[in-house]
Amino acid sequence: MPLMLVVLGFVAFSVPPYASLDPALSRVPPPEGFPLYYAFLAAHVMFSSVALLTCGLQVWPWFRERHPVAHRRVGRVYIFGGAIPGGLAGFVVGAATPYGDGARVSNMLLATLWILFTVTGFRMVRQHRYADHRRWMVRSFALTASIITNRLWGLVMFLIFLPEFETTYGGDMQEVIKASAGVTTWLGWTVPLLIAEWWLVERGRARRRADAGRRSGPADPPMDAAAAMTSGKVPTGDAQAP
Repeated sequence: MPLMLVVLGFVAFSVPPYASLDPALSRVPPPEGFPLYYAFLAAHVMFSSVALLTCGLQVWPWFRERHPVAHRRVGRVYIFGGAIPGGLAGFVVGAATPYGDGARVSNMLLATLWILFTVTGFRMVRQHRYADHRRWMVRSFALTASIITNRLWGLVMFLIFLPEFETTYGGDMQEVIKASAGVTTWLGWTVPLLIAEWWLVERGRARRRADAGRRSGPADPPMDAAAAMTSGKVPTGDAQAP
């Protein structure tokens, strides 16, 4: 499955600096005055990796259809061992981000929505509202996968802002990174969420059209005069005689 291969590659690249528990290897500079920042960041990375890996299985139709019991169990791992703790740690990391107020607001909102969508999806399945459960979990999965698109947007934004390195940002590379991160953090999760919403709307329309077609049924084929008279659907002259 291509998505799973992308997830495995991303996790293999992202996890080692934080699995080592060595702050010197962190790819994000810690803010001043918050010594626990690296601990929350490492927790966020590890729990989010669990969410990514389990998400890759949950969106696989073959896995859901052939292994429903495993689907439910993996779903619990996704919720309680991935998305919820990852979102809580991400909220703290987002609030203390060194990349400015724009990134701070975006990251905190992302973490809040990630938890909200996941918990709502869990509540729906507990109430046996399976269609609603799937819709909310699609939204949750979109935010889970947004960390991958975030990295892609980060590269694009960095290349866009880099020509202003000497002029607008006075030769300060940290300011270039902060400016590009401020845009990247928003694009990273809003674009996947909008795509997920578009997909849900279009899928719902397609299902309604299919249901309407099934309810209406096929039209009766046209009948020639002889067949109509034989079937009795058209009255003959004899039938009309007194």
